[in-house]
Amino acid sequence: MTEWFQSTFLGYGFGWFVATTILILLIALPLMLAVAMIIYADRKIWAAMALRRGPNVVGPLGLLQSFADGLKVFLQETIIPSAANRGLFLLAPIITFTVALIVWAVIPFGPRMVLADINVGLLYILAASSLGVYGVIISGWASNSKYPFYSALRAAAQMVSYEVSIGFVLISVVLWADSFNLSTIVEKQQGAGILPFLNGFGFNPLLFPMAVVFLISALAETARAPFDLTEAESELVAGYQTEYSSMSFALFWLGEYANVILMCALNAILFWGGWLPPIDWAPLYMVPGIIWFFGKILIFFFIFSWIKATVPRYRYDQLMRLGWKVFLPLSLLWVFLVSGYLMLTRYGG
Repeated sequence: MTEWFQSTFLGYGFGWFVATTILILLIALPLMLAVAMIIYADRKIWAAMALRRGPNVVGPLGLLQSFADGLKVFLQETIIPSAANRGLFLLAPIITFTVALIVWAVIPFGPRMVLADINVGLLYILAASSLGVYGVIISGWASNSKYPFYSALRAAAQMVSYEVSIGFVLISVVLWADSFNLSTIVEKQQGAGILPFLNGFGFNPLLFPMAVVFLISALAETARAPFDLTEAESELVAGYQTEYSSMSFALFWLGEYANVILMCALNAILFWGGWLPPIDWAPLYMVPGIIWFFGKILIFFFIFSWIKATVPRYRYDQLMRLGWKVFLPLSLLWVFLVSGYLMLTRYGG
């Protein structure tokens, strides 16, 4: 599409700008719609597991509930505490929301279906997603309130702790795929299972433990239950978002769920074949790759919701122990195991 715009009267530079803007909107707008629907799905899954009905009044089957909630917060007044740092208070939700969006630039939805197919896509994701903690820290500090500040301290320690183990998990994947490019990582998963007809590193016994570690670390990184210590309502009211209302609160909500969808997408891309069908069988490739990709995202989101509905919240010391004393040594050991195995088999010892 970019080449077509550049070949028109718009010229090379402006044609690239128009094409890129359209592609950004094609990702951002459906993502916002997906966030609204995923919040609805989240509430429905929790309700089903608690033998309740969930949202069922606004629209058919309650499908418009998220849009009604969005309209409600849009019409509310933005209240800023008198003792808060006004500029930083308003900047924090913008940072959270923006960082949640920019990471999607390198996510491949199918073969050649990616906004920026850069060679260091995985490093870009690691760098950009680590910026999300600044939104939480700034909101907790700028609120000039006790509970949000406690939450900000917790968030900083929690995100740093689990990003370390996520980094080592990604090294194992990069070693096996021999690339930081996400499209290449997906392509290398064709027939990569323990049986040659299975697509996905997750079907490889050597990489499956890392798939489990990454899934649990993704829950902690997005502060989802049982690791939602940053907004533990029994201890911190609502955590870092306690003093927020109206659209500033909604931006936190949108950013949080966009990050959840992102982590579901990364689970699918890094370990379960991305846009590839689970079985390397020709008829399955007739289904468009983007359908397989979205299907895998929905499966992982169901797992996220299932865990939230059933697993009790960790204590903070348990959370830290899991990150530093279990996942960090385990993922570091796996880097040695994977690199040693590849030296013996792929590179001839």
